[in-house]
Amino acid sequence: MIQSMTGFGKATLQLQNKKVTVEIKSLNSKGLDLNVRMPSVYREMELSLRNEIAQKLERGKIDFSIFIESTAEQTTNKVNVPIVKNYMDQLKEVFYDGNDTELLKMAIRMPDAMKVDREEIDQNDWVEIQEVIQEGLANILNFRQAEGLSLEKEFLLRIANIRQYMNDALALDPERVQAIKDRLQTAIAELKVNVDENRFEQELIYYLEKLDITEEKVRLTNHLDYFLETINGKEANGRKLGFITQEMGREINTMGSKSNHAQMQKLVVMMKDELEKIKEQVLNVL
Repeated sequence: MIQSMTGFGKATLQLQNKKVTVEIKSLNSKGLDLNVRMPSVYREMELSLRNEIAQKLERGKIDFSIFIESTAEQTTNKVNVPIVKNYMDQLKEVFYDGNDTELLKMAIRMPDAMKVDREEIDQNDWVEIQEVIQEGLANILNFRQAEGLSLEKEFLLRIANIRQYMNDALALDPERVQAIKDRLQTAIAELKVNVDENRFEQELIYYLEKLDITEEKVRLTNHLDYFLETINGKEANGRKLGFITQEMGREINTMGSKSNHAQMQKLVVMMKDELEKIKEQVLNVL
């Protein structure tokens, strides 16, 4: 079963004095491009967290965020009273009109006027935060699987269309061969020269063999079957699907160069169009 690299997962947790929100966004990428944003108090946990995310999500441009919203009545931000008083005393020496309120407004904006009590990791809180991280990862994986089902339906439709256009092209082969024969015979007749019929037949067979697309049809059929086999496999492999589409393109291009028939070339163009739609979506496959 294939999975998409595109996904979104979110989970929230209410602790005693804060609300924790985990958000994970993922887009397609050739490799793993992981960006982690989290409060500095939990920064020492980042390395192990990165390893876990990489193991579960494997590939994609991933933005992982932990947001902490304080719900406590008290705040860790406090006025640094001695510093503020010192600023006010200094400001009085520069300018003072008896208005302490204005001095206080100026002093409170000065560097170090506020101090923040350094938080330490609460291990009990971190255990619960890890659980909500797992919930967020599970949600994005479910999202990726749902997107994968949509991609699979798209692939099945496009593969079926290519197969139908290929069969339609092959059905035109007798008409194409006869048209080539008629064109060559007409050209010889216009030259008004006598030709050896046996030699003409031999040359014609050699020419038609050069334009035969049976081998391309067999190889393209094999690639179509292998593509379906891969998307139905247990392991999603977007890179492998990309390689298979390249091989499909080679066979379709060769058919086009050999066709030498207007209607058949039109069908080849339609096959190419379907293949381009597959290639665009394969970029999203994990």
